Amino acid sequence: MSHGRLFFADLPLATLFPRRLSGPAARQLFGGCRLRLKSTAMSPRYAPSREGGVRKQSVAGSFLFKLPNGDGKDAQVALFRRSARVSTYQHRLAPISGSIEADDVSPLATALREINEETSLTLSSIELLCVGKPYTFTDDDIYREGKGEQGIVIDWEHEDFEWFNPLDVNESEGFGGVPKLVNSLRRVWPEYDLGPQAGKVLTSGLRQLRDDHENGARQLANMAVSTLLNVIASMDQRAIDDSWWGDVRMAAWHICQTRESMGSAITSAVVRALDLIQTILLSEIPRGEVVPRVVEALKAQLGQRRSTTDRIRAVFVDYLRHNVIQTDKPQKRISVLTLSSSSTISDCLLGASADLGVPLDLRILESRPLCEGVTLASRLLAPDNASVDFTVTLYSDASAALAANDVDAVVLGADRISSAGDVSNKIGSLPAILSQRYSAPDAKVIILSETDKIARPGLAEEHPVEENSPMELMRAWNGNVKGAQVIEDALRTTDESSPNKVRVRNAYFEWIPARYVHAYVTDEGLWSVENIAKRSKWIGEETDRFFKDL
Repeated sequence: MSHGRLFFADLPLATLFPRRLSGPAARQLFGGCRLRLKSTAMSPRYAPSREGGVRKQSVAGSFLFKLPNGDGKDAQVALFRRSARVSTYQHRLAPISGSIEADDVSPLATALREINEETSLTLSSIELLCVGKPYTFTDDDIYREGKGEQGIVIDWEHEDFEWFNPLDVNESEGFGGVPKLVNSLRRVWPEYDLGPQAGKVLTSGLRQLRDDHENGARQLANMAVSTLLNVIASMDQRAIDDSWWGDVRMAAWHICQTRESMGSAITSAVVRALDLIQTILLSEIPRGEVVPRVVEALKAQLGQRRSTTDRIRAVFVDYLRHNVIQTDKPQKRISVLTLSSSSTISDCLLGASADLGVPLDLRILESRPLCEGVTLASRLLAPDNASVDFTVTLYSDASAALAANDVDAVVLGADRISSAGDVSNKIGSLPAILSQRYSAPDAKVIILSETDKIARPGLAEEHPVEENSPMELMRAWNGNVKGAQVIEDALRTTDESSPNKVRVRNAYFEWIPARYVHAYVTDEGLWSVENIAKRSKWIGEETDRFFKDL
């Protein structure tokens, strides 16, 4: 086999060894003849201390997969036989693993370090595949006395490594694996519990969610519920029991981890779906009717979700009528600054102009690197909207202060809202608001959002920032910008032996502090920070109810 790339996935675990991988599917996950490394980051493992009692230890682990057909068929997983020189589980088969040190910035950083130390593979040889859920266990016997496959060079901690069919891995004495090996593997290989058909459906859905950078959080949340629906329809329906319910919840957990920046909307939609499913399971209907009833309920949920924009639009028009339109003199037009591409924003703006009978002066930032602002402008200018009275002016992102001059409102969407009311939205949102505060201090900052985008309790800085390929920024330089080739060459030659001299950052989202927001316009009305905090607490409780004991 030619050596291809290795792909790994971060996975939280709680033992010496990783648990099941979950979350986003790598962009190249299903293409060609490739090796993929799936990594796991284990959460605390509890082991007896030498003085008695229990000592807590956190471990990160990584599974390495080879997918010859690109779709999971004939997949193989690498297990490494631990050497006689390690202190635990000598001569046992295990994934790559190591303790999470105090100075490690994350379990993922631990996993990357251990992969490099124990196999010689570097970040250029691997790519994140997915993230699994942590678990813990106690081992009373713990103290008993670019490169591809050819690039793996094991260190002193291992004697050798072998490739296995993931479904052949077991915990028998004859197989010779470390404790909880199957419990770890099943968390990164959905087919182990779901079966090949449902596992393939889940993996395909995760990939679609992870790679979609065109649709907003609402559309991705709908896709998440559709993925869960399709997985359930593909599962073995002969045994609807506690194990089936556990598999459904684990699939749902994987779906919720796929896009961290959009995770609040996805998680809210998915836990609502799980609540519907649980209600059906607890009813007195025959087991054979459970899946058809679940499919029907989830389709109804999707139908209801598609009507949220109409409710937001009604609240938005009412807010403009009472807070933006001047009542003491005729209003010739309303000037609005916005950015990015949001179907909710375009529908609300068009609806406001029609319902209020006031022309709109729409100022739209281009929203690099994907230029979603241009997409938004094109949607507004569609022939169907020819009768609506508005003008559109496009500005470069660097022209935010000019675009904000004398505006009446800054209208933005939200991909996530923290429990304190801070809003995560497309990069450029904060500069637009800061420009408005200077150029049009009396203007209103209005957030249009479904309540599903409210995150569980936590500060804004605790939510991850989604970084994307620097090539999306650099494409616009090629052939147009003097010196662009120098930057690209510097990035290409950077490796572990030479320090980083240049970095190109491509963050998609940033946080807007709640103190800058005048109104949260939602599908459930005009909300306050107190309303948001209450919903945040609820989503935290619901998330724990369905996922905490997995």
